[in-house]
Parts: sequence; C-alpha cells; structure tokens
Amino acid sequence: MAKKDTKAKAAEKKAAKASRQAKKTDKKEKKTKAKSKGDNGSDEDVDLEAVLADYAKQQEQFLKVTEVATEPPSARSSAALVASPSNSNELFLFGGEYFNGALATFYNDMYIYQINKAEWRRITSPNSPLPRSGHAWTRGGNAGGIWLFGGEFSSPKQGTFYHYNDFWRLDPITREWNRIENKSKGPPARSGHRLTYFKNYILLWGGFQDTSQSTKYLQDLWLYDTQNYIWHSPTLPPTSQKPDARSSFSFLPHEAGAVLFGGYSRVKSTATAGGSKSIAKRQVLKPMIHQDTWFLRITPPPPEATSNTPPAVRWERRKKPANSPNPARVGATMAYHKSRGICFGGVHDVEESEEGIESEFFDTLFAWNIDRNRFFPLTLRRARASNKKPVQQERGGRRGRGKADEEELLRNLALLETTGTLDSSDTNLTDTMDIDKPEDPEEDEPAKTEQPVLNTMPRARFNAQLAVQDDILYIFGGTYENGDQEITFDEMHAIDLGRLDGVRQIFHREPENWQGSAEVSSDEEEEEDDEQSDSDSDLSSDEEDEKSRRPDTPMTELSSPPPDLEPDTTEEPIPLPKIQDNNPYPRPFESLRDFYARTSIEWQEIVLERLQERGDDAGATTVKGLKKAGFERAEERWWDLREEIMALEDEQEQAGISEVVNLGEKGGGNAAGAGRRR
Repeated sequence: MAKKDTKAKAAEKKAAKASRQAKKTDKKEKKTKAKSKGDNGSDEDVDLEAVLADYAKQQEQFLKVTEVATEPPSARSSAALVASPSNSNELFLFGGEYFNGALATFYNDMYIYQINKAEWRRITSPNSPLPRSGHAWTRGGNAGGIWLFGGEFSSPKQGTFYHYNDFWRLDPITREWNRIENKSKGPPARSGHRLTYFKNYILLWGGFQDTSQSTKYLQDLWLYDTQNYIWHSPTLPPTSQKPDARSSFSFLPHEAGAVLFGGYSRVKSTATAGGSKSIAKRQVLKPMIHQDTWFLRITPPPPEATSNTPPAVRWERRKKPANSPNPARVGATMAYHKSRGICFGGVHDVEESEEGIESEFFDTLFAWNIDRNRFFPLTLRRARASNKKPVQQERGGRRGRGKADEEELLRNLALLETTGTLDSSDTNLTDTMDIDKPEDPEEDEPAKTEQPVLNTMPRARFNAQLAVQDDILYIFGGTYENGDQEITFDEMHAIDLGRLDGVRQIFHREPENWQGSAEVSSDEEEEEDDEQSDSDSDLSSDEEDEKSRRPDTPMTELSSPPPDLEPDTTEEPIPLPKIQDNNPYPRPFESLRDFYARTSIEWQEIVLERLQERGDDAGATTVKGLKKAGFERAEERWWDLREEIMALEDEQEQAGISEVVNLGEKGGGNAAGAGRRR
C-alpha cells in the first residue's frame, strides 16, 4: 500500500507540474498575441528589444534615400533641431516623442525645412537611426556633417525604458546616415545629454539614465576624434573641479573649448516629519535647477603625438553671469549664434508640498554673451519706418577720400605679399579696388509663402527646440502644463535677431487634447486675442512694461573686451570693466551693412596690421581675403555690441530720436563720440 501511495503522489505531482507548465505556455502565447494585436494592457512585459528589432526590419524596406514635399511635422517633444552646416536655407529636424496622456509614440522620421521656399520635406532612408527622443546632435565644426548620439525609447505606457549608446553622422547634402563603429570604448547609453564641437572633436557631456525605478545623472566627459575615429575620456587632474551631474543644460562651442551653463537634476535631501517629541527623517529626491557656469579648456595634443593621445582638458568655474534670468528656470536650452547663446522660455517649479508642485512658465527671450558672461533680455520692437534720404551727391567728397584710402590699403597688401614688409613701392592695384559690400541678412528675400507676423512672443513653454540660421532664430514646438494636462505645441516661429521686429509664424495647429481629459483651457487664447486686439496707442505702454521687466543695468558706456575665463567660485555677479577700445563702434539704428560700409577701411587696416605683426588672418593675403577678413571682424563686433546698441536705440526713441547722423558726414562739426552720446 505504501508503494502505491508513493506512486500516486508522484503521479499527482507530475500532473500538477505539467498543468503549471501548460498554463505558463498558454500565458506566453496570450501575451504574444496581445502584442501582435497592439494590446498594451501589460506594459511592464513589453519586450523593447523585440519592438526595436521590428522597427529595424521595417526600416530595411526603404531601398534608397527619398525626399518628398509634405505637411509640417506632427506635434512632438524632445526632438532635435539643427541648422544645416552646408546650406543656409535648410533646417533639419529628427525624432521626438508625443504623449497623449495615455500612450507614448516615438518617431525616427527626419524633416527638412527649406527656408527660401517655406516648404517641408520628409526624408526616408534605409539606414536611419531607430525611434528616439532626448537625443543630442550638433554640427561637426571642422569635421563637417551633423553628429547624433544616444536618446531613449520606452514602452507605450512608459513602464520600461531603453537608452541608446549609438553614434551617427548625417551628410546634410546627400541626406545619408552613417553609423559610426567605435575603434575604442565609447560613452555609455544616456539621454538628456548635450553635444558640441571643438576643431576636429565632437564633445559629449552629462545626461541621465532612467531605469523606471531610479534616475542616475551623469557627469562624464567624452571627446570623439573625427580624424582618427577614436573616443577619448580624458583624465582630469587629481585636484581639479568639475561640474555636478545634470541634464538639460546648455553646452556651447568656444574657440578655446566649450562653455556649460545651467541644467537640471534631482539631489538627495533629508525630509523631517512629526511633532516636537518625535521627528522622523527620511531621504527624498528634490529637484535642483543649476545656475553655475563652467568653461572647458581644451589643449589639442602636439603634432608629434600618436593618434591615441587625448587632448588635455580642464574645467574652470566662472563667475555667475550678470543679469541672469530671474527666477532660475529649466527647459530653456540655448542655441548658438555669433559667440552668444540664445534661449527662450523655460519653467520654474516651486514645491509647495509633497503632493504638488506649482510651476511658472515663461515666454521671454535672452541672449547670453559667452565671453563677457552677461545676459541681455531681447524684447520685440515696433517696426520703424525708414526715413533715410539718398546721399550720393552729399557724400561725394567723403567717397573720394575713401577711394584714396582703399588704394593705399591695396598697395600695402601687395607689398606685404611680395616683400613681407610695408616699405615703399610703386605697385598700383587700383584696377581691383572695387569693394563688394557683403550681403546683409536684413536684405534677404522674404519667403514666397505669406506668413503672419505677430507682435507678441510665442506662448510660454519649456523644452522648445531652437536653431539659428542666417541670424534668424527658429522655435519649434515646446511643452506647457495645464494642471495634470501636458500640452505639446504644434507650431513653429521665426524671429530676426537683428531687427526683433515681430514673430513670423511659419505654421500653427491647435494642440490636441489629452486622451480622456477635459478641453484645453481657453485662458491663453483669450489673452492672445486681447493682446492682438489692443490698439497702436497701447503698444507704447506695453513696451514700457517690457522695459520695466528688464534688469536695471546702466548702459551709459558700452562694455569692453571680455573678462578672462579664469576659475572662480564666487557666485555674486561681477560688474564688467568699462574700458573703451579703439575699434569702431556701431551706431544706434545702423544696420550691419551700413556699419561695414562706414568702417571697412578701418577693419582692413586692423587685418593688415595683425597680419604683419603676428601672422593672424593668414587667409587675408589676397584682395578678396582682405575684404572677407575685414567684414568678419566687423560682423563679430556688430553682434557683440548688439544688445547695448539696442538699449541706446530704445532710450533715444523714447526721447523722440529715430536716427543718429555723424556730423562729420554732414559736412560740419566734430563727429567724435556722436554715435555714443546719450
């Protein structure tokens, strides 16, 4: 009997085991069917690697790169927008995600906006990167092309995350993607990081990794050598400082390295609770908006070094920028333009309690002068009617003097080319002295398609995608939160950074509502209608209000060359020294073209002087090179002082002055300092 009982029990166990195995198999089959039918009920069990493999197979169906005209891109956040390095009429947009309140959708489509035609083009390619958001890309500097690294992908309900560590180069002319295979160990996977460039290097820093349960912020630095195809992770000196880990910061190029500003992270903090007798302590993560600034100094290896030799790097902490946006904000990452960072929008969170966070969103535009470490608010201005009169006859004598100066410059240039000195010579190059005036961005042809121009900034938002092409700032998308509802803007705007005379609306579609949520509040739309219905008489009061919001910064003197980029842990704003230099200054209401036409002789003299003394501007050894180098210096000067000059223009307009004229050009009086008087 005992043996029979034992056998019976063994048979029962075997049957139970088989039953469990059958149930397990049946469960797996049901999950597989649910995935194939798009059933996202079990979000945690979604196999992201299998989903991405399916995307890769679908991508292989494209046999060649195709480009077709299309509607503007669908609404999306955390995409990447960049100005083409090879065509001043193109912008590239790649990837992003859209969350409708229930499900997240990721994209790997690429769009090109052709500025001169006001037309969108959609690109398909057999080797395009997989869908992602939170990736970073940058122009390649000396290496050319556009470079992309990392990003993230998630299950539809964002229960599980996947971070990429792949590295790509896009050829902006052929539209072809090329995945870079590393010869050495490369950066680990991440999103929320930033890329920039320095000479032949692509620089990567920061970001985060999300595992659903926790978020890890990163602070590692990587440099990719585009000539030797090697990633370097340079070792910092033992006692050197470096920025704290973060994401969503600004990382901008500099002639000696790169500059980092701001960012966001969550840091550990101790929270207390309880009465006076017993206090309970626990560790919590609190949001932190970083406001520090760091300069990354890079020294390339010597020519005799091997290809495996990394450049020497050093982080140097800078002083807190003067007039930085207040309150501190995140989600206002900058676009680079003429040694400046241009930022728009942002959000400031105030944690009222453990249950809720109060958020303030912004629609303000700032320029951060990198070298002088100073922020300037950029506000829209009323368009001015041009009242310039022809002065060809009036300026005949001055032009004659200018022609003689040009002849003298060209003779000196010829001497420098032949003898290396500026000693006497009979060389005469007046035949080639016709100086072409460079094209001014203000003279560009408008887009053929008529686009509305608004006299107010785009609505408040954070994480808008920014790019600058040909002195025009482009703002794509962005996010706004209305209670528990997340609104992704479906629009694109353009702002002329030289004129600031309005916001051109490239396209606009009303954002879709969240799934199952209430209608979008119409408060913002009513505000916009009220603003647009204001009469012209109200514009002056609006401008006064805008001016009252600006930092109270005296502008009686134009600032001097930048302070040194030396390490400093001081967090107080340091006023800039007010030292005048001898280089020409732009005048109020003077365009870049007029500034160069007035000062071209002086700039070319500066180029010649530096060429003779220090060998600078080596490319300026021809007539064309001399003109180009002179214009580049004039352009750099004009943009460097743009914000101060605009402040002078605002003050003079309030005083009823709409144009400043040099008395010397009118044939009388001493013109010294006329353009700088207040």
